[in-house]
Amino acid sequence: MNYIVPVLLIAVLVYGLIKKVNVYDSFVLGAKQSFDLSLSVFPYLAAMFIMVNCLHESGLDTHIIRFIYPPFQLVGVPCEVVQLMLLRPFSGSGSLALLTDVYSQYGVDSYVGRCASVIMGSSETVFYVASVYFAGTKVKRTGMAIPIALFCNLLGGVAACLLCRIM
Repeated sequence: MNYIVPVLLIAVLVYGLIKKVNVYDSFVLGAKQSFDLSLSVFPYLAAMFIMVNCLHESGLDTHIIRFIYPPFQLVGVPCEVVQLMLLRPFSGSGSLALLTDVYSQYGVDSYVGRCASVIMGSSETVFYVASVYFAGTKVKRTGMAIPIALFCNLLGGVAACLLCRIM
């Protein structure tokens, strides 16, 4: 594993030399384009982070969890991971902080800890990824991409808890 990055770097350099591409200029051009992409993505990311923070600071997230917990309870999802399932599509760092709280409160080998671990591994920060990809490609109409991704995150979280229950 320690040799993968250096080997890949050398392979790219050799390929560039064979194709007679100025590798350094191509690298600089790519870095310049990534800077422009970061500037175009920043407003979307800032809006998402502000929204997540407002939900948490206002306490609205707690009320939402209390309201939606009964259906999750029916399928065996612990209340402690419902907040993680809701936050994960919005914020990777916020959900990582919640995961750390679950570990410290319940332990990593508990049912709740195992559920939280599998949810973190089987879900994605949908809105962050969509912001980056759609802003980078200048797509304005996302269609069903976000609802389908959110549904898959939800289904993955429920399946994770069901699998942790039987294993």
